[in-house]
Amino acid sequence: MKFPIVDAEVPSKIDLTENARLVLTKRYLKKDDHGEPIEAPEDMFRRVAANIAQAEMTWGSTREAHIAEEEFYGMMARLEFLPNSPTLMNAGRRLQQLAACFVLPVPDDIEKIFDAIKYAAIIHKSGGGTGFSFSRIRPSGDLVESSRGKASGPISFMKVFNYATGAINQGGFRRGANMGILRCDHPDVELFARAKAQEGELENFNISIACTGAFMQAVFEGKPFDLLNPHGGRLMQRVPARQIWETMVRQAHAGGDPGAIFLDRINADNPTPRLGQIECTNPCGEQPLLPYEACNLGSINLNKVVRNGAIDWDYLGQIVRLAVRFLDDCIQMSHYPLPQITEMVLGNRKIGLGLMGFADLLLRMGVRYDSPAALETATEVMAFIRAEADRASAALAQDRGPFPNLHGSIYDRPESPAYRNACRTTVAPTGTLSILAGCSSGIEPIFALAMERHVLDGARLFEIHPVFEEIAKRRGFWSRALIERVASAPSLAKVKAVPKDVAGLFVTAHQIDPKWHVEVQAAFQKHVDNAVSKTVNLPHEATPEDVDQVYRLAYEMGCKGITVFRDRSRSKQVLVRASEPGKEAEPSELSCNRPDICSRV
Repeated sequence: MKFPIVDAEVPSKIDLTENARLVLTKRYLKKDDHGEPIEAPEDMFRRVAANIAQAEMTWGSTREAHIAEEEFYGMMARLEFLPNSPTLMNAGRRLQQLAACFVLPVPDDIEKIFDAIKYAAIIHKSGGGTGFSFSRIRPSGDLVESSRGKASGPISFMKVFNYATGAINQGGFRRGANMGILRCDHPDVELFARAKAQEGELENFNISIACTGAFMQAVFEGKPFDLLNPHGGRLMQRVPARQIWETMVRQAHAGGDPGAIFLDRINADNPTPRLGQIECTNPCGEQPLLPYEACNLGSINLNKVVRNGAIDWDYLGQIVRLAVRFLDDCIQMSHYPLPQITEMVLGNRKIGLGLMGFADLLLRMGVRYDSPAALETATEVMAFIRAEADRASAALAQDRGPFPNLHGSIYDRPESPAYRNACRTTVAPTGTLSILAGCSSGIEPIFALAMERHVLDGARLFEIHPVFEEIAKRRGFWSRALIERVASAPSLAKVKAVPKDVAGLFVTAHQIDPKWHVEVQAAFQKHVDNAVSKTVNLPHEATPEDVDQVYRLAYEMGCKGITVFRDRSRSKQVLVRASEPGKEAEPSELSCNRPDICSRV
């Protein structure tokens, strides 16, 4: 494979916002025994680039490793691409654990359940987040043959996982995070849907219900649905499917959980069905994984590929090809916390290349987020990234060999290229990474033009959208007083100094009809082989019927999962408008507004 080169200069000093420097200082930069930083941002990126480039020595020469280091450093220093947080934190340091996403199995066995708790603690300590399916645990009240007692059910064990997570300061960098999933046909499914009804319960978990195609059909047709004991498959109860669905919807409206995971759709894209069925995802839902599997993620900053209001496709392609190589090298350099994980990762070599700054891209192109043009752009951008990532992975397979579990995979056929990586593309929420890159998060619309982001042990970051500032200065209506008027106004249309065309362009999350949120997510999902993390941020006055529509539409449009968060549905949330200074927010790193779990990337 010809070494991918990005045709751009390397900056002598990285152009970081004040907020980015604060986040780096608090969470990423190496510190001395007194907690003082002993590296600058440039040093951090150099540390990461040098460490990851060492992987090139496995297949190439010292010269190629040197080229790789310079290219990797330039790509990060220009903020064109950033890997997931554990790579920035741990590369070239003692832990050397570089993956963000893990899934661990939870069998119906007391000893193995506590093994899973121990394994999760090890992963959290290294900077990763974990997903668990609790669907194999027998329901509450079921007879336990060995003790003749009654089972306490999956939710009681989730609480033990939650307490254990709370006790771990994740690698000294950030809080632990979990995804808890229960199948729709588990007898405790409605108890699970209500498990976070009381604020503060399971605060270290996002929870989602795994909805099968049969369940969704029963919901649409108003039919009954069988709840089965996972211990033997015995029919426990037959209930209206809509009863379960309505419980999900009411609880999601009340506080953001549970989300929905569309399990059959995920397994239709499972690249290695020979190894088993996928039961779970990482904490933010974008990475479906097999038990004991992990994945390295990274995101391209679309802000950096706009030239005069249009996408520079050649430049974007250069970044994609280099990013794929970087992520494959990360697999080689990572020290995974358990031998079972090492075996699975090296067998499948999954990577998740995604993007951030989509909302910024649209603004720079003069496109409203809630428009057909935005959907066309989403489709075009993601199709291009996927095609380039696939080509780069196939080229790496020519040089380095395909992923070892290729036999029996969906690519094990004459007409399919052999890939180096069983999966290539993902869209993550990029909560912290987007702060570092100074761009909008993931594929989310802008939350507000002026907002406070509450992160990192209570720090409050005040943000004015940079593209709005650029346009205002270029068009001659910028002033310091304008910031206050924008912050206090319900919309730009109410600010007289702002031209109508500008006010019409800068539509924010709560001004967008929920269906557009889903349509954007679905447009990206068509060209992503893993999944897409997105939260439909709803205004406070949204109804349960709105949530019902969002969840149904997500399934109908081909999404692999969906989450919502209604503004002020909990006493603490992550993003608040700057005009709401009295509003409390949870210290976190979310790009969306699910209040409990920080994004893992």
